[in-house]
Amino acid sequence: MPRVEEMLYPRRRERFEDRRKEQGDRKLLDDFFDHSTLLTVSGLINSGAFQQLDFPVATGKEGGVFRASTEEGYRAVKVYRIGNSSYRRLPAYALDELRRETSIHNFTGLIVAWTRREHTLLGRLTEAGVRVPRPFAHRRNVLVMEYIGDADGPAPRLTEAPLPDPAAAWSAVLAQIRTLTLGAGLVHGDLSPYNTLWFKESPVLIDVAQAVSIEHPAAYPLLERDLRNFAAFFHRRGVEAPVDGLLREAAARIPDRSSGGTP
Repeated sequence: MPRVEEMLYPRRRERFEDRRKEQGDRKLLDDFFDHSTLLTVSGLINSGAFQQLDFPVATGKEGGVFRASTEEGYRAVKVYRIGNSSYRRLPAYALDELRRETSIHNFTGLIVAWTRREHTLLGRLTEAGVRVPRPFAHRRNVLVMEYIGDADGPAPRLTEAPLPDPAAAWSAVLAQIRTLTLGAGLVHGDLSPYNTLWFKESPVLIDVAQAVSIEHPAAYPLLERDLRNFAAFFHRRGVEAPVDGLLREAAARIPDRSSGGTP
């Protein structure tokens, strides 16, 4: 049984951990939730998109994903940082796509357009049968979507997931990329085992905002890079992961490659 003194006066280590957690929480709040973003989150709560934010699931340079609670269960809330300089390092093709989709070319406007674009693409991919988080709502720099996980926690990235049958996992990943490319007519452009979740023995593709049409001039090299990323990952797990078949199918859909085939 703990002593009364320990219950009333926490040990120095515990006080230090509490202060560090408070500092971490404050930094997280300052990084993501400026006044405008707080108002945006409040508006989404008032509209019924979710009831409250629970905790961060993942954070990065561009933004963070938080688990949120609803009456029906959980949702994921993605908050893009406003004023983050990493957006200036977006690939040229991604910036070109954004500028074609919005008349507002200031930095904040591009982030808002990026959020709207991800919401739109998630809906398009869901309708095409690609396993991605289903979108529910978006406002300014905040996107509300399906939470991939359960009460025990979020789904792991493919790089961290136990794969008792790597060959079956590769087949499942390849099937999703085929549906993405040939079914939805899109190339992700930044797909790898690091931004693919593994949930209920199935891959879930995330971070789709920079996807481009299969007819885009950059589509073929981007698709090839995406596939090579996965092939290298599965090769290390003893799986032969051929990608040439899908590349040939994709090349037949790309106008400037239809006559020449796969390079």
